[in-house]
Amino acid sequence: MSEKQFVHLHLHTGYSLLDGMIHLDELVNAAFANEMEALVITDHGNIFGAVQFCQKAKNKGIKPIIGCELYLAPRSRFDDDVVGIDGRRPYSHLIVLCENEKGYKNLCKLLTSAYQEGFKYKPRVDKEILSSHSEGLIASSACLGGEIPRKIRQGRFEEALKSAEEFKEIFGKDNFFLEIQEHGLPSQEEVNDAIIQISEKTNIPLVVTNDVHFLRKEDFEAHKILLCIQTKTTLEEREGKGKEAYTREHYFKTKEEIWGRFKNFEEGLLNTVEIAKRCRFEFDFETRHFPKFEVPQGYSTIDYFYEIVKKGFEKKILNSPKIKEEDKKHYKERLDFESELIVRMDFVSYFLIVSDFIKFAKENKIPVGPGRGSAAGSLVSYCLDITDIDPIKYNLLFERFLNPERVSMPDIDIDFCVRGREKVIDYVKQKYGNDNVSQIITFGELKAKSAIRDVGRVLGMELKKVDKVAKLIPVEQGSVIGVEHAIKTTLKEIYEKDDEVKKILDYVKKIEYLPRHAGMHAAGVVIAPEPIYNFCPLFRGSKGEDVTQFEKDDIQSIGLLKMDFLGLRTITIIHDTFELIKKSGGKAPTLEEIPLEDKKTFELFSAGNTDAVFQFESPGMKDALRRLKPTKIEQLIVLNALYRPGPLGAGILNDYIERAHHPEKVTYLLEELKPILEETLGLIVYQEQVMQIANKIAGFSLGEADLLRQAISKKNAEKMKVLEEKFRNGASDRKYDRKIVDSLIDQIKYFGGYGFNKSHSAAYTLVAYWTGYLKAHFPEAFMAATLSNFMDKIDDIIKLMNSCRENGIELLPPDVNLSEESFTLEKNAIRYGLSAIKNVGTASVKAILNARARVGKFTDLYQF
Repeated sequence: MSEKQFVHLHLHTGYSLLDGMIHLDELVNAAFANEMEALVITDHGNIFGAVQFCQKAKNKGIKPIIGCELYLAPRSRFDDDVVGIDGRRPYSHLIVLCENEKGYKNLCKLLTSAYQEGFKYKPRVDKEILSSHSEGLIASSACLGGEIPRKIRQGRFEEALKSAEEFKEIFGKDNFFLEIQEHGLPSQEEVNDAIIQISEKTNIPLVVTNDVHFLRKEDFEAHKILLCIQTKTTLEEREGKGKEAYTREHYFKTKEEIWGRFKNFEEGLLNTVEIAKRCRFEFDFETRHFPKFEVPQGYSTIDYFYEIVKKGFEKKILNSPKIKEEDKKHYKERLDFESELIVRMDFVSYFLIVSDFIKFAKENKIPVGPGRGSAAGSLVSYCLDITDIDPIKYNLLFERFLNPERVSMPDIDIDFCVRGREKVIDYVKQKYGNDNVSQIITFGELKAKSAIRDVGRVLGMELKKVDKVAKLIPVEQGSVIGVEHAIKTTLKEIYEKDDEVKKILDYVKKIEYLPRHAGMHAAGVVIAPEPIYNFCPLFRGSKGEDVTQFEKDDIQSIGLLKMDFLGLRTITIIHDTFELIKKSGGKAPTLEEIPLEDKKTFELFSAGNTDAVFQFESPGMKDALRRLKPTKIEQLIVLNALYRPGPLGAGILNDYIERAHHPEKVTYLLEELKPILEETLGLIVYQEQVMQIANKIAGFSLGEADLLRQAISKKNAEKMKVLEEKFRNGASDRKYDRKIVDSLIDQIKYFGGYGFNKSHSAAYTLVAYWTGYLKAHFPEAFMAATLSNFMDKIDDIIKLMNSCRENGIELLPPDVNLSEESFTLEKNAIRYGLSAIKNVGTASVKAILNARARVGKFTDLYQF
């Protein structure tokens, strides 16, 4: 590093929630533009953005350094302090940086303890835990909110001196630094003078920092807006208080600006470079950290995998009367290919772990969905009972799930009955260790509509006007688009003509997409081979749950095993329907016994009589069903894939229905495409079809074809250019006409951009078909089960009851002597459930049922 280098060692990104105002991409780009060789982030009480920061910085050739501004309790982290050393807050600030892996692990433990043990307003550590977890950390005294600066401001110089000596003792004489800052804040000069004196008395070195909270000087006003959103105040209220914790100087200064301002503190400037040189911690993005799966004695992990796959194959394929003998050889070849690839890619433990907890669920009568996402394309998953959909029957591709050309973690998401999901997670915790299993963090963002409302409130804009502007943000393909784009389209006129609106939108542009709050991902669970805090720190959820500080993609990036345990209400409804059929004396079919060619079920779909039928109940879908009049499940799979904003907007759904009734309109650019596109009437509907076309016409392996599929779906122009050329060359080698190939590429890019995962569509359409079958054959039981699962949603109850009446199902009113907690069957009628009565709580319902069980029927109001 050159003499004039400087490294920012105190910097807050957007992950200092509603306090830092810097997007990671913008930060890294600014550092790159200023030729900074290293960069640090020190967010408040967390390292939420650490993984992404490291990846983005390394991609720009910048050395990333992980740090944190810790909250320090005035005494013990276990104390319920209501005031701190300044008589106000029960915490002060302290900067720590990871020098090496030991330091990173210690920081993870400190932050985990801060949330689990020291949370009082903020996640706090104390000097006791710092003393036992200081190795590998470099610390500094922080901003005016640090313990040493605060004591200086209170005129307690000797105590400040003592604190400095304590920190020096905790971290070691070469590992603690005193920060010099200059932001034009009152008392800053006084603090700096005292800091210099303490440095001289203790030999603790100085370091120049800037406490960065926003990127550019002109972002100061927008940062004030952000702080008002955090504190739920207006700008007028904030400015009325007079004192400000920030000035325009809290921006990301260049090396030249810092050297110009602190030229008298050359040692403090050079120390930033020396500290950066010492910090060597890097995330390991290559190693996987899977938990060890215990196999029965006498087996290796791989042998046991082959053994249970073989047993599943025998049960589901070899012994199945539904599969022709001549087809079983193809099944065996596919199984061998998948199994060998799973072994070669070292994912055996992954499959065994998933298979095991699904086995637990099924053995404990916890209903499990038939499959979700691309995992439904795996025959191994089918043989291990991970999925219940035959991938060969539905022509699903394994390479869409696991690509041999690109080593990436498999991703198996599982749907469980909503009442049983927690039991499965508890089983996983028990099997692999409570400390080794955690749920995963997620972040709510400042999106355009909500940001407009927030900024409008802060600036005191009239509510009706704010609402009008927010409603002008359009929704495209199911997603709210960004304000930058909206200003060029739907907001263009009002932005150019109304200065008040322009001011608000200009602020929104600066804060849009910043993290707003942290929460718990609805489904994500991580399973590690040792306590999770050895890999990443834990956060505390709103109900006290342990939650990782890294998002799901970051969890996978550092090699941890992430899975989605989803609660799907429809699976619960199907289970409850079976139970009601049995209770009423009927014979409930198993899911395996439900015929997939049932005439009555397809009549129901063709009539659009699909209220409560999974994924087929919207008005638009009902209309599509009536127009298509499907007669086989493959048509339903296509319809489910096409009923999405992209294909609907492009008119592909209408084209498909038109072709279904006019076969003469079905055409193929090449005859070789007919076997691939015949089921979708010549249209590219599925992502898997793009892969098959590239395989057939251009000679791509299916793994290479999956890379093409990804490039199209992610609109990666650079990769597309390379793969297009490869496609043309491959097609040319096979003697295909160049003009036809160009037309085919255009079709692939157009339709492929809307293409849907066939494996997911097939699996979820199977669930939809099951619900359609139950509604067609057991309407009272199915609707009663559905009503019971929506008892907390009065609007849905009303809609479902109207649907019952339309279908001739008698509805009986609530009766204190006859109603149960949920909706029940009485002969061919549905009795209203007590818990569905508005303002009747669970405790009251249980009291009624208990009293009725004790005394029998209530005879009058007084007895009741």
